[in-house]
Amino acid sequence: MDIMIVGVGGQGTLLTSRIIGKTALASGYDVKISEVHGMAQRGGSVVTFVRYGEKVSEPIVEEGRADLLIAFEKLEAARYAHFLKKDGVLVVNDCKIDPMTVTIGVAEYPAAVLEDLKREHTVYAIDGENIALALGNSKVLNSVVLGLAAKHMEFEKERWIEVLSATVPQKTIELNTKAFNAGYEKE
Repeated sequence: MDIMIVGVGGQGTLLTSRIIGKTALASGYDVKISEVHGMAQRGGSVVTFVRYGEKVSEPIVEEGRADLLIAFEKLEAARYAHFLKKDGVLVVNDCKIDPMTVTIGVAEYPAAVLEDLKREHTVYAIDGENIALALGNSKVLNSVVLGLAAKHMEFEKERWIEVLSATVPQKTIELNTKAFNAGYEKE
């Protein structure tokens, strides 16, 4: 299984890749993870790859080979959609974060990002940020999105919760579990 996770610094991309990797490992798979931080601390693009299977030799997912693309921001989804294979699935947080080029006025944020993605890909969109805010903390949006994405991997929900609970800070286990469940319940 080839998974690519993309987002903007601070959205939990790296934590999400670790949870997926640990879940696959706990399920008996060989796992490789690669993290590309880029300008993560300045709100720039963050890309991680998780590959798992019987035997995985390298962590990088090549263009056109991803089974699943998890995007925490919709423009990041559009930027990396070419990594999906023809029958791949895109799980995207319906969130807009203006990149620096938009902020300084040299570019415009595209108007119909999700609609354009849906023309070429199987897309599952979720408003992770508003769900997380309704739960009390926007920082758990990654757990919301992961909950939806988890339905596109073969691991049991209980395994996800077990690994999530062992990975997030102890004081946030209950909130992250609620967030994961909220995403998991979405269609």
